[in-house]
Amino acid sequence: MTIRKIGIFTAALFGAWPAATVLSQDSPFGGPEDVEYAATLWEVMTNARLAGENSIKVRPFEGSEPHGTVQEVLSTTATVDGHEGKLLVKRNHGGEGVTIQEVYDNPVEHLAAVTIMFKREEGYDPENQNWFWAKYLPSGELDVNPDGVELAGRVAKGADEGCIACHSAAGGEDLETLTSR
Repeated sequence: MTIRKIGIFTAALFGAWPAATVLSQDSPFGGPEDVEYAATLWEVMTNARLAGENSIKVRPFEGSEPHGTVQEVLSTTATVDGHEGKLLVKRNHGGEGVTIQEVYDNPVEHLAAVTIMFKREEGYDPENQNWFWAKYLPSGELDVNPDGVELAGRVAKGADEGCIACHSAAGGEDLETLTSR
């Protein structure tokens, strides 16, 4: 399997587990159900113009790692498999010397990844306020960690680094704190 990496999301962020742990049945993310759900969610987002080539233009702002030097954030609700939940979409832009104006003028050219949080139904992951996490490449494919596990679902649950750990450490009662940075 080929491992795809994007410069703004370092391998170290998801490289903390031995391959046997990451690929076990108890893996917190990357399973077939998560991957299928993420594909459905990407379709919902492209149909709503939240992601993809024809996405809605929003004002970019200076970002920070691991999400990129320039970011765009959208917050809305979406319906996936009959469940309506809050959807936070962060478009992560990067590249040598990229500016906010360059991203505004041509957001597709500088897009490195799309990271999302989607509020799933009660009981999905109560310890983490039922958020579903995913990191997509600009094409809509899921990105993978260094062990080849697709980044969808309860991304890095129980780890010292990753989506859940970072958002939990930032504070806020619903793990959304970093979405508006």
